Amino acid sequence: MLILTTPNIEGKEIVEYFGLVTGESFLGANVYKDLFSGVRDVVGGRTSAYEEELKKARDMALKSMNEKAKLEGANAVVGVRIKYHNLGGTMGNTIMVAITGTAVKYEDERS
Repeated sequence: MLILTTPNIEGKEIVEYFGLVTGESFLGANVYKDLFSGVRDVVGGRTSAYEEELKKARDMALKSMNEKAKLEGANAVVGVRIKYHNLGGTMGNTIMVAITGTAVKYEDERS
């Protein structure tokens, strides 16, 4: 599955648009407690354990979006955007990773 932030695919022709596909995942409050209440894994002023948890959440959201696009018959997702939302309040310190894009089918223009 080709995943792009651009609206088109250079050298390819988009032949069908399937519409919006999304993927979401959550990074829970217990992760915050584990990462920040005890010993921190700080490298160069950055918390590498926290970055790894964010990467896992982003990868899960991408996988979810990919699966939805494949079910539509797409072989690419264009115009992809990744957003991080802090869902404080009743959700505690939960971060949601939301990924959106347009599922498409492309063909090589040279065919």
